[in-house]
Amino acid sequence: MDIKKQFIDGKWVYSNAKNSREIINPFNQKSIAQVTESNETDAKTAVAAARKAFDYGDWAYMSSLERGKIVRKIAELIERDKEELATLETLNTGKTLEESRWDMDDIACVFHYYADLAQQKCEEIIDSQVPNSVSKVVYEPVGVCAQITPWNYPLLQASWKLAPALVAGNTLVMKPSEITPLTTIKVFELMEEAGVPKGVVNLVLGPGHTVGAELSVHTDVDLVSFTGGLETGKKIMQAASSNVKKVALELGGKNPNIIFADADFNTAVDQAMNAVFFHAGQICSAGTRIIVEESIHDTFIDALVRRVKNIRLGNGFEESTEMGPLISKEHLQKVISYVKDGIEEGATVAIGGRQPESEELKAGFFYLPTVLTDCTTNMSVVQNEGFGPVITVEKFSTEEEAIILANDSPYGLSGGVWTQDLAKAERCVAKMRMGTVWINDFNIYFPQAPWGGFKQSGFGRELGKTGLQEYQEQKHVFHNLQPEAMNWFGTEDR
Repeated sequence: MDIKKQFIDGKWVYSNAKNSREIINPFNQKSIAQVTESNETDAKTAVAAARKAFDYGDWAYMSSLERGKIVRKIAELIERDKEELATLETLNTGKTLEESRWDMDDIACVFHYYADLAQQKCEEIIDSQVPNSVSKVVYEPVGVCAQITPWNYPLLQASWKLAPALVAGNTLVMKPSEITPLTTIKVFELMEEAGVPKGVVNLVLGPGHTVGAELSVHTDVDLVSFTGGLETGKKIMQAASSNVKKVALELGGKNPNIIFADADFNTAVDQAMNAVFFHAGQICSAGTRIIVEESIHDTFIDALVRRVKNIRLGNGFEESTEMGPLISKEHLQKVISYVKDGIEEGATVAIGGRQPESEELKAGFFYLPTVLTDCTTNMSVVQNEGFGPVITVEKFSTEEEAIILANDSPYGLSGGVWTQDLAKAERCVAKMRMGTVWINDFNIYFPQAPWGGFKQSGFGRELGKTGLQEYQEQKHVFHNLQPEAMNWFGTEDR
């Protein structure tokens, strides 16, 4: 099996240490690839290449239109190779092939969107208080960007960072998760094919505690964008102080889904499942906290359990499969412990709560779709992000109580409200401390809308115009059109 390489300064190269890592399919634990394993030296080499390309290359000084054409070409190549990319994503993550195809469509849309934004003028004329002068604000690239992406949506999360950074004129070093790098490697091949100049994009393939840490602390990096866990995000913030670099963090969530008694019942039940069980719940915005009005609590749980019972687990390449495995043995153990802790704290398992017994599934990292009832906000399963196919259910009796419960979390990424009373929905939305709130839907996003969280879900935004601004610096340019000598400090002759 050929060893896949990293991409530094326009070349595909092996790690400095000549180490490699086996990549496995979480459905059956079979080896699907070998990739070179980067180290700190590789990270330093990649940063040096990006620094040189930014300081001395043409990329930052091209017109945004020229950069936009290349970004558009990347989108078109992703569309051309959609099926190959989707197959790689399903092999590497275990999610269903249909989900992976949706991801590839979304990824192409992200690149197209930022290519469109590249056509807009990156300056703003502002009122000057000085006669005979012009004052404007221009938007310039930040510089060298380190981009660290997670394992759950490997290429989707990469696209949210790559497209705006390139359109803005930055150079970059990307480090995907060491366990799901395959589609990111492929898209770097496509960027090379699209004509991205040497040194502008660099790819290193190693673990976070070595390679990611070096990128975060390196003083030639001007910005670090990270999507992943809370504790790692805190470490990156500390490391970034080495040169006071810009930081953008998306650190997950524990997202409430409020169901009022006047909601469209069947739709709310269906969407409560969709909000959690896609990709086995390994979604930062998963609606894993159902907060349901007391008067419909029992009926809602009965309906939810009946439908959850019918979710089909299996190989992501089989059309009948509705939910695939968790990503790794280590993560499976975390989910098992997470549910165990909830039960010990008083939660009741309405369905699931264990690994499947089917011989067909035993080779993979599967966990049954799980619903935990009798939950309260002081439980660890309610406060902590489980990142698995687990729903916790709380109940409320008043609108005010629902809002208090929804906001009782260290996170603030997303949330949902289900009601046919628009005024009530708007009251709730106004009080929910989250970066995205859906009314009568869940987990809908698109490139035009900004994405990010409040509180310990992080700061900064991806997607939308704000996602481009994260990769830009503002510069005020003042031009005096009729300069005159003005000696404020006495005459020339004394």
